[in-house]
Amino acid sequence: MLEVLIGVVAVIAGIIMIVRRPGPSTPVSRIGRLIYGPLGGIVALGIGLFMLASTSFIFVDANQVGHLKRIYAFKELPPGRIIALNGEKGPQAEILGPGFHFIPLVRVLYDFEEFDVVTIPEGYYGQLTTLDGKAMPSGMFMAPAIPDEDMGDMLKADVFLTKGGLRGPQETVLKPGQYRLNRYLFDVRLDQGTNATIIPAGHVGVVKSNVSQPGINCVEEEVSASQASREALSVPLVPRGCVGIWKDPLFPGAYYLNRQAYEVTLVDTRVQTWEYKGGYTKRIIDLSVDQEGDIKQTERSVNEPMPDDAADRAVFVKVEGWDIPLELRALVQVDPANAPVVVGSVGGLEEIENRILTPAIRSIVRNVAGASIRVPNKDASGAVVSPITYTVRPTRVLDLIENRDALEQTIEAQIKIEGNKAGVDIREIRLGEPAIPPELLVSRLRVQLADQLSIAYERETDAQQKRIETEQARSTADEQPRLVEAQIAVQVATQREQERAALGRAERQYLEELARGQRAQVDVLGQDRVALLQALEKLLASLERKPELVGLVGKLVPNTIVGGDGAGLAGAAALLGASIGGQNTGQPPKPAGQ
Repeated sequence: MLEVLIGVVAVIAGIIMIVRRPGPSTPVSRIGRLIYGPLGGIVALGIGLFMLASTSFIFVDANQVGHLKRIYAFKELPPGRIIALNGEKGPQAEILGPGFHFIPLVRVLYDFEEFDVVTIPEGYYGQLTTLDGKAMPSGMFMAPAIPDEDMGDMLKADVFLTKGGLRGPQETVLKPGQYRLNRYLFDVRLDQGTNATIIPAGHVGVVKSNVSQPGINCVEEEVSASQASREALSVPLVPRGCVGIWKDPLFPGAYYLNRQAYEVTLVDTRVQTWEYKGGYTKRIIDLSVDQEGDIKQTERSVNEPMPDDAADRAVFVKVEGWDIPLELRALVQVDPANAPVVVGSVGGLEEIENRILTPAIRSIVRNVAGASIRVPNKDASGAVVSPITYTVRPTRVLDLIENRDALEQTIEAQIKIEGNKAGVDIREIRLGEPAIPPELLVSRLRVQLADQLSIAYERETDAQQKRIETEQARSTADEQPRLVEAQIAVQVATQREQERAALGRAERQYLEELARGQRAQVDVLGQDRVALLQALEKLLASLERKPELVGLVGKLVPNTIVGGDGAGLAGAAALLGASIGGQNTGQPPKPAGQ
């Protein structure tokens, strides 16, 4: 303000000094005339204009928004308004962008403020609340959303106020980006509660809306989880854009929904596994075999705790008077179309599990296990007869093991009906291993163990026999060279025996033929002459083999033999002597008698 006063005074003084000059008779020196003359007026005018100009410009930084609040004006704001549209006193609708702005006496007539540009990071939205505008109609707690095509204009203060913008919380949110807003009009909240709504894969989002969009026919419709049962859960649903639970869920994706206007409940549409296990003490009888082969039994107990991720503890069923813990597993899934019914009727899948299906499953399992069972007939060998026939009889304890399939099918068929009523699809039911009292199993186990021991003894006997055969084969292999030699010797002996037998037979035949020849000779020549010939033949054969005996014989036998009639041995000796003598002298033998 002081700058303005100084500037105004300087301008007036300058004008006066330029317009009014001192006369010649005025007792002023030449320097005084120059100062109080036109030159002084120009200087004073320049100083005044500069002082006034310094209050008439504003510079706004690039990341700032300039806001003006008028102090001096003749007009007052209308009642109920806090933003001035026509230059009234108070916060102005106009905002200043980056750069230099010249407004006469702006720093005199206005207070100037700078606010940061509104920045919305990725994954969040800005919650808007307007401080001025038309009053919100009765029954409405939040202004309807502004269409996307009108967002650019409606975020301008003058447009918002002149086109019927409502004061108070806005359904419209600022999506990620940067915005230059009039902060006197728009209050922007950005915190952890304004993050985007993410619908992950395998889920849907059920929307409960607190606001309605204009122009939509909002008629509630009673929707049931199953059209086949009158006992199915049902809930009134509305079209999208109306107040209430929307009939159509949100599918996986990112949505910038105002948390004050919409409540989104995530429903898992993937296949869920509900396990009912643990929560009981299991008794066990262990069988063992001592060194003598006797079967001994020992009883022990094992505590089976309920896992943290289990839906509930095991189901206790009563069969033939026995209380038996029965574990089971259920595979369930929520159809996306039934998700609004599930949320609207009980609140979610966990509530469906705890309030509806778990009690139903426990009741159905107890009823089925304690009632009758339909089992296929079997022959003596245990095979199912063909064509298949069935027998309905009371359930026995061992049916929990031997006829588990039939029990599972019966339980699954009944639980599916209850699941459909709640809007949940029961995919399958699988029974676990029941904790059957060991007294019912020990006799069977002893028989099985005895059978196994019998088989083991037979196998051991076979193994010992195989071992003996193996040792024999190994010993035979070790003695194989000697066995081969012995076998060869046996074969050689056999061949020799056959050879000698053949030679004997040949010799016998020869001797027989020779004897017949000799008998023929005896018959012709006489026995003495035949004997002499045989002796002579043997002698000649010996001399033929050993010629050195010829000289020895010549010395023993005389050259001339004088005998009787020349017959018999004497004649033969004479002939032999002549022959020998001839050989010794090299001359022919002489006739006998010379």
